[in-house]
Amino acid sequence: MSPGDLDQILCGLSLPTDPNLIVGTDGCDDAGVYRLTDEIAIIQTVDFFTPIVDDPYRFGQITAANALSDVYAMGGKPLLAMNIVAFPLGDMDKSVLRDILQGGLEKIKEAGALLVGGHSIEDKELKYGLSVTGVVHPDKVLLNSGAKPGDVLLLTKPLGTGILSTAIKGGLAGEEVEERITLCMITLNRIAGEAMAEVGAHGCTDITGFGLIGHLFEMANASNVSITIDSSSVPLLSGTLDYASMGIIPEGAYKNKKFYQKWVTSKLSQKDPLEMVFYDPQTSGGLLIAAPGSKAEKIKEKIKSLSDFECEIIGKVEKGVAGKIILE
Repeated sequence: MSPGDLDQILCGLSLPTDPNLIVGTDGCDDAGVYRLTDEIAIIQTVDFFTPIVDDPYRFGQITAANALSDVYAMGGKPLLAMNIVAFPLGDMDKSVLRDILQGGLEKIKEAGALLVGGHSIEDKELKYGLSVTGVVHPDKVLLNSGAKPGDVLLLTKPLGTGILSTAIKGGLAGEEVEERITLCMITLNRIAGEAMAEVGAHGCTDITGFGLIGHLFEMANASNVSITIDSSSVPLLSGTLDYASMGIIPEGAYKNKKFYQKWVTSKLSQKDPLEMVFYDPQTSGGLLIAAPGSKAEKIKEKIKSLSDFECEIIGKVEKGVAGKIILE
């Protein structure tokens, strides 16, 4: 679904409210949050999509990691998960579905959560995902509206999964590239989420379908701030810039640019492919964390001590026009 479509669909609908609803549909946060007690709030999210890799087990892992990420982005811990399945029984062997579910289950277990059921339908198009419930202290919920002037921004995974996936589908990239992006996508944001929760931060979101720029805008607009990005500091998966220079860019990146470019001031050269990389839709991307510089450095150190992926401070939060993104 294109950016802004859901807002148009929901416009005019009268949605119920409750004083214990901490996060609902008003903003662009990653999940809903509801206060149960003074000590416990539940996080609720759901995500599913069609296959983006050929291996069913890997597809299950990627999809589960992507769904679980929303809980980590809110500062929480995954607790329960339910499968969502649409499967073409007449066209595919049941073993394919078993492999998908096994891959998803492995990631649920890795997150320390429990699989408690789900729902399946027969459909001509294969789809898989999870509904996930997590928990968080009501006073420690992290929103994308929490960024404050003076904060720096930490990105916990490199960009490039959309562009590299497009190169693979076009027969321009081989098994080495596929293995590299698959490893990135199946990696949980658990380490980053736990480090962020331990050290503390002002705001967070995860980088998914709207690309870096889209999620930067959502954070800047919701926080009533401007954001400046040091483009040279943004971590990229190896080969991403090379393929972008060749014009190997997914349609979703162009849709993102069309919608978000009015809020972007780019100081990059007109033909610099890096700008399109920033619009590249990601699957199971990293966390974008807004925190004071000293805390961001501590979070970064904790993540780097436990993860092989690049994790870098990529920009700063400033007073200014709400939603404005400056690429330096």
